Amino acid sequence: MPHVITQSCCSDGSCVYACPVNCIHPSPDEPGFATAEMLHVDPVACVDCGACVAACPVGAIAPDTKLTAEQLLFVALNASFYPKRPAGEKLPPTSKLAPVIDAPMIRQRRTGPLRVAVVGSGPAAMYAADELLTQKGVRVNVFERLPTPYGLVRAGVAPDHQTTKRVVTRLFDRIARHRGFALYLNVTVGEHVSHDELLQHHHAVIYAVGASSDRRLGIDGFGMTGTATATELVAWINAQPDYRDLAVPLDHERVVIFGNGNVALDVARILTTDPKRLAHSDISRHALAALRGSKVREVVVVARRRPAQSAFTLPEMIGLTAASWVVLSADDHEQVHADLADCTDRMFRHKLELLASLGIHNERETRR
Repeated sequence: MPHVITQSCCSDGSCVYACPVNCIHPSPDEPGFATAEMLHVDPVACVDCGACVAACPVGAIAPDTKLTAEQLLFVALNASFYPKRPAGEKLPPTSKLAPVIDAPMIRQRRTGPLRVAVVGSGPAAMYAADELLTQKGVRVNVFERLPTPYGLVRAGVAPDHQTTKRVVTRLFDRIARHRGFALYLNVTVGEHVSHDELLQHHHAVIYAVGASSDRRLGIDGFGMTGTATATELVAWINAQPDYRDLAVPLDHERVVIFGNGNVALDVARILTTDPKRLAHSDISRHALAALRGSKVREVVVVARRRPAQSAFTLPEMIGLTAASWVVLSADDHEQVHADLADCTDRMFRHKLELLASLGIHNERETRR
């Protein structure tokens, strides 16, 4: 296979449009695209042109000869999306590429530019600004409460996923250089400026402030010392100013994480990774210092649903198993094999096969 899509795939479809032989699927006009955890390169149809590498916004595609040991699993994962067939036999065309819909046109105003205020500077805000600035005669002013822009790109992405952060930040920097764009940091709407004041100087206001807190479970003990939410912990790890002084006790041997989505696996990976390895990431100094003194030996991930309904994506689980030692309880293994026997969905089957390959937890095990 000349090229392989790996863990950081964002499924935005840029590579699909760049591919001259339509060998990356599912494509935007195919039923499975909207729910795809990642895209896949057809190992037979790929002509090794490298166009997808240049088009990928997150650097997720590489020649098979340049994969790291941790990425080799993705060779079989890409190939498994396609039916087995003799070498040299290509699949018949399955689709034509979806057309790119023209953006709505804004007519030039005689009284001056259309001025739009965007509150927040995270991904939603920056993509909204980018779309607006494709039109002539539009000016966008972005107001951010924090001293740094880009929201979750800075504070919500795991510090060892530097490529994702770097690529997206570079994209947002390009948007911010547009002559119709202005960014105002350390400005809290409702404190330093009101909604009515924004409307006095703008024709429209877009609020893209995101979710400022996690959903609470409403159970006894929630909020006591020793508990934290994923948003708080990841923000602390990434030096988000609001959580710089968050108390994160790491003086016990066991941490329990409720939920098994991608953020849960991110937290598990950070807590079990050797701090020497994290030192090469962009983790905050205070978090790295705390992790160096951590006494945590075991992280338990608890989920309420069966293995076949796991919330994590397959690439994220591959990333965890490549970086940390992961095991299941004996009961969990029984559930995995039971679900595997009934599973017909290809992606879920890959998840279950990966879980089935994990070891069985042994209380006498001394490894972290």
